[in-house]
Amino acid sequence: MSHNTERSPYSVVPLTGGQLAVPSYTFLPTDKEELFQNVLTQVAEQFSRAFKINELKTEVTNRLAMLEKRVELEGMKVAEIEKCHSHILSDLLFKLTPQRDVPSYPKYHLSQETVEALRHPTFDVWQWEPNEMLSCLEHMYNDLDLVKGFNMNPITLKSWLLCIHDNYQVNPFHNFRHCFCVTQMMYSMICLCSLQEIFTQVDILILMTAAVCHDLQHPGYNNTYQINARTELAVRYNDISPLENHHCAVAFQIFSQPDCNIFSTFDAEAFKQIRQGIITLILATDMARHGEILDSFKHKVDRFDFSDEEHVTCLKMVLIKCCDISNEVRPMEVAEPWVDCLLEEYFMQSDREKAESLPVAPFMDREKVTKPTAQIGFIKFVLIPMFETVMKLFPQIDEVMIQPLRESRDRYEELKQIDDAMNEVRYIYVCV
Repeated sequence: MSHNTERSPYSVVPLTGGQLAVPSYTFLPTDKEELFQNVLTQVAEQFSRAFKINELKTEVTNRLAMLEKRVELEGMKVAEIEKCHSHILSDLLFKLTPQRDVPSYPKYHLSQETVEALRHPTFDVWQWEPNEMLSCLEHMYNDLDLVKGFNMNPITLKSWLLCIHDNYQVNPFHNFRHCFCVTQMMYSMICLCSLQEIFTQVDILILMTAAVCHDLQHPGYNNTYQINARTELAVRYNDISPLENHHCAVAFQIFSQPDCNIFSTFDAEAFKQIRQGIITLILATDMARHGEILDSFKHKVDRFDFSDEEHVTCLKMVLIKCCDISNEVRPMEVAEPWVDCLLEEYFMQSDREKAESLPVAPFMDREKVTKPTAQIGFIKFVLIPMFETVMKLFPQIDEVMIQPLRESRDRYEELKQIDDAMNEVRYIYVCV
């Protein structure tokens, strides 16, 4: 190719025959900067026409303006927008956490001391790491003869428990440790009250498994919030025990995985019975049904018939309710940290309710509740009456369960008196 010179400059000539046409320019050294600018302009125009950048900009601007106008007209607040985002995130959250390919937690050798301690309500649930708790749960199923008795595959049991662990959320209170706590209390009640002599082994299996599954994927915000905020769960379950229905659904999603199906040896009819039993017990943990369930049990307890299926089902519902809210049965040093965890979760919810202009329950409001005020009424009017009713069938729980509840009630009443006295002193000091 010849050199570009003043006598023989390069030139761009329009092409014919349908080929791309570009303007002809004579490239002279003296016009380099101007020429370069012209070329850039032409190229920019070509790209702009090709990709309709200006039209796209206009369209985006118009859509943003329309969206802003809509937000303004509908009066959507920032909190409401955040609520929409949170609902989308919660929908993603409620997808089942996949099962791991190979169970990764080791099989711990439990000492005889631990094995014996597991049978009692005094067991300290704070001393154990998740892998150790999983091994303790394995032990409970084996000790109750549920593994050999129902020909469960031990690896399937291990895989199932691992998947259960992975599908409990990291909440201050409703987490995997709470699951373990409730199941260990159920195990201790089975041992203490000799329930294996009264119930069938299938009933024992239902009690234990419902305890393990009872709060799967709990989001840390209760049914009242779900209903008031019109969350996806509340809509899905028509405001009827949305969380408990979700726990059941997740539990049987997990059982539907072959490697996690501890019921694989049961025939269809037996599985149907177990499924209905677990669902009934998990739904009974909705505290909105507390009065209804306890009243039903009170009407049966004085003439209780262990051969009556309705009576037995009602008792099982009360037993899982007792275990679910049994923290104050435990020694003070074990029970009190749970109160802190529960209040933290309550405050998290009430802060969110305030931000979203939703009703706030006084017992969840950080500005109105204290540890003593949170516990006294609950122990006096919920826990003690329920456990005392169960005591009519099982007198052996008086000393190990009801007496600790009374002691806890007395301790919190003393703390409240101290708080009231301190508040009075502060009031006098401010007035003076």
